Amino acid sequence: MQKINRNVVLALLSLTSLVFLLFQLCYYKFYLSQKNGAAFSKVRGSQSGQDSTRWHVVKKFLGLISSHNIPVYLIDPLILGLVAKDIEQIRSSPDGPSPECKYFCAPRDFTTFALLDKTWKHEVGLFRTAEKMGFQWLKIINKDPRLDGMDDLSGMEIPLHYIFKLASHAIHLVVFYERSGNFLWHGPLRLKQHMDRKFVPFRKLHFGRYPGAYEKPELLLVSIDDLKVQIPKNPSSFLEEMSHSRFLECRYREARAFFQLYPDDASLDAVEFRKKAKSLLHLAALTLNNLGVKFWLSSGTCLGWYRQCNVIPHSKDVDLGIFIRDYKADIIPAFQKAGLPLKHKFGKVEDSLELSFQGEDDVKLDIFFFYEEDDHIWNGGTQAKSGKKFKYLFPKFTLCWTEFVELKVHVPCETLQYVEANYGPEWKVPVKTWDWKSSPSNVQDNGVWPVDEWDDVIQIY
Repeated sequence: MQKINRNVVLALLSLTSLVFLLFQLCYYKFYLSQKNGAAFSKVRGSQSGQDSTRWHVVKKFLGLISSHNIPVYLIDPLILGLVAKDIEQIRSSPDGPSPECKYFCAPRDFTTFALLDKTWKHEVGLFRTAEKMGFQWLKIINKDPRLDGMDDLSGMEIPLHYIFKLASHAIHLVVFYERSGNFLWHGPLRLKQHMDRKFVPFRKLHFGRYPGAYEKPELLLVSIDDLKVQIPKNPSSFLEEMSHSRFLECRYREARAFFQLYPDDASLDAVEFRKKAKSLLHLAALTLNNLGVKFWLSSGTCLGWYRQCNVIPHSKDVDLGIFIRDYKADIIPAFQKAGLPLKHKFGKVEDSLELSFQGEDDVKLDIFFFYEEDDHIWNGGTQAKSGKKFKYLFPKFTLCWTEFVELKVHVPCETLQYVEANYGPEWKVPVKTWDWKSSPSNVQDNGVWPVDEWDDVIQIY
């Protein structure tokens, strides 16, 4: 009898321990997990641990912004890279392409979303709700460059980035603003002195190292890992755009200092020329963009943007640069169709190509084609009456976006080196008498065109 009682006691103790263990598991699952963002049971494909935490944090964030009617869209490059490979299956399947948590469970420290500023203004209520859901948050503000101009350097600050952190995962919300050039812009992520630099691994964030410029995306609502989310309709195109999105602001502070030394030309002729140059630049950009040809502000037009945030009124032309690798035979007929007749064509595709188109009145558009060597880049020039060739050398450069005369347009990212190569260390001093054959600091003789080639390489209309 004593032996039976001992077994019963042992069985009761084991049962009690098992019940207690199950209680602990349930407590962790339904209480602590809700607090710390680890609701593993709801993740497709029975993911566990850190993978599920990422999914759950994203789910809670989407619930947060949905409760405040905030339309965000996914711009995380790691996730979009995975989505791009399965985009057709994702588009065609309302429930997503896979039973497993493939995208939002991918290893990373944060997930990145975008927000259009004009679609949302009520942030106080959002933060209160976020805190109730267990999120910590951080708002990064900085100057609004859209309010800067020659007459005023605004100190008004706007929200540029939000960080929401829950458990070991963070959501980076990038705020996009519309610019007058009909494109979207996001600002840099610069922490104020008092901010916690260990809040998240800021150096790993994909957006905010520098400002960026983007076209307005067409969005697509899809289901990814059982979560409804908006993404760019063409993820691959967005990722390509992202890799070349760096944006440079016009230097209004330096331009104002320049005009204090050299007052701007406000004559009727100057005003009229700038108006025509702006119109010509917009038409040229439209034409080249329709052809898919990448170009940038070059020569005097680039100097005007960098030095005085405007067209130089005594330049009398608009200058653009194009890499010769991007040349297309359609360029000339496209400009002619746009109402800009060819004024001259110098050189050839293999060497020193240069095109000039006649704009309104005496304003012309000059397009210089650039050739890449191992350690430098150059464009050519030709003297029509003698057949002499010239070469203009530049240090290698990359391209950034800027906003110029209400247009999103490329400039060399290394603008100072580019301008100094062409105009020397005294580029800040305006020069009204300019000889294209001898004045540039980077010009050198490049021989003479053979006479039997003149009909092909020296064409004037």
